[in-house]
Amino acid sequence: MAQNKGFDWQYAVRAGLLAGLTIVYTGLIGMIAAFSERPIVTGVVTMGQLLIFAPAFLAGYVVVQRKRAELELGRGLLAGAIVGLVTAIPPVVLTVFIANVNIRTMFVNASPELVNLLTLGRGLLVGSAMLAGLSLLLGVVGAALQYLPKLYRNAILAGLAWVFGVGLLAELIIQILRNLFGNNAARIAFAQGALKPLWAGIVFVAAFALYVLITPRRKAVSARYAALDTKQQNVAQVVGSAVLILTLFILPSLVGTYLSEVLSNVGLYVLMALGLNIAVGLAGLLDLGYVTNFAVGAYVMGVLTSTGPLGRGEMNFWMVLPVSVLAAMFTGFVLALPVLRMRGDYLAIATLGFGEIIRLLALSDWLAPYIGGAQGILFIPKPSFGPIIFDTPQKLYYIILAACFLVLFISIRLNNSRTGRKWMAMREDEDAAGAMGIDTTVAKLLAFTLSAASGGLAGGIFAAKLGTIFPHSFSLLISINVLAIIIVGGMGSIPGIVVGAFALIGLPELLREFSEYRLLLYGILLIVMMLTRPEGLWPSAVRRRELHAETEAVGAD
Repeated sequence: MAQNKGFDWQYAVRAGLLAGLTIVYTGLIGMIAAFSERPIVTGVVTMGQLLIFAPAFLAGYVVVQRKRAELELGRGLLAGAIVGLVTAIPPVVLTVFIANVNIRTMFVNASPELVNLLTLGRGLLVGSAMLAGLSLLLGVVGAALQYLPKLYRNAILAGLAWVFGVGLLAELIIQILRNLFGNNAARIAFAQGALKPLWAGIVFVAAFALYVLITPRRKAVSARYAALDTKQQNVAQVVGSAVLILTLFILPSLVGTYLSEVLSNVGLYVLMALGLNIAVGLAGLLDLGYVTNFAVGAYVMGVLTSTGPLGRGEMNFWMVLPVSVLAAMFTGFVLALPVLRMRGDYLAIATLGFGEIIRLLALSDWLAPYIGGAQGILFIPKPSFGPIIFDTPQKLYYIILAACFLVLFISIRLNNSRTGRKWMAMREDEDAAGAMGIDTTVAKLLAFTLSAASGGLAGGIFAAKLGTIFPHSFSLLISINVLAIIIVGGMGSIPGIVVGAFALIGLPELLREFSEYRLLLYGILLIVMMLTRPEGLWPSAVRRRELHAETEAVGAD
């Protein structure tokens, strides 16, 4: 009981206020109104309503999670109730303020529509009371989850996550079902672009049951796999790889044109991220000008294959693609020379400058007679192989997939090579690596040069894919996106890059109506990742050990 009396109730109030201010912020920037157009469960909940009510649930869950040792059940539920009730205060104040004062000159989204959404369409008084009551209830539910056994708590969260994920990606799933089984199959579980309530319940129960059944057996399966001899493990890996490759091969025929285009875009970013991972993830060289290599590869492809006035038109895609790679590698080597002595932030600023220089050169009148300036390069032909012309997203997908496998193979070999270990040693401590006999100058040049190769490869494919290239296609944002993929996926982790690319490139492409808030969501995701999972979604084993060792050392101090 002495521990219970020591609970900081002000912490619960602060958490509730923070959650409430999050609702106010998302409302004033227009996210609640925009996301209300996206239903998750038909006639039950929309994405906008989740933005209103999820903060109370999450705040109640987190407050009790962090103070679990200080709270018995009754006090924990009380803390959840306080958090939920306080969460409702800022949005209620906002609705009253908007109803009485016109602030749309400053906040254009502070509209009657926002008031209607926050009050659930029930009027100011009744709606505010309902908002407070539901927030209180959700705060209590979030707190109560902490008192369930861990297995069932996580199973409930897994069920909710699956319902949310299936509802959010309903249009994607509907399209796949239509391609496979016809229109009637999609109508069974989906309506108005969202899950039907009955099927939402089925998805929740199925996810809950699978989690409860599989989780206790996961360790046994891992132990059984570890007990296999090397030959049997290799056979299992080959079978798994074969299934994965077969799935990737037939994917375009399953998902259709639009989703093949999305997969192609993801593949291009995977190519670039695999290259940048050499410099950033392995060698620890923070390169913010990676778009330079991408642009060089694209412009080389455009100039040498275009049938327009600026092109030579004498070479085909397959002949020029290696030239694009070599040109990007040469660019990476040359641009690495001035920054060999730089580290950390200074290196990032210098490489950022290179990226901007390339963009301005592409726009300049000086190079316009050669690469078109602002008009770009037109009439870049599609790749062809004999009678096959790669002129659709489904066909181009296979070129990008083959390129990804090639770069993936090279990256894995580099990861496990002596050169890769030199880069990792240099990343940890450049001075110590030099003292151990590693030539850091050569290692840096090699990292920048090899890193640039996949950027040039991606750029060449990108130019042929679009058929036209313009300077605005090579903005700083591309470098930021590629770096974000590595950070979110996991520094130095090849599987993490694929996961990060799907999370940061694939999902926004599928959820086009949220594109206005893409950069905001990127920023939020990066902050959350750095605070909660700095090693990334799928970290490399080496990086995980390094971070945990640093954490333990700080704790010991």
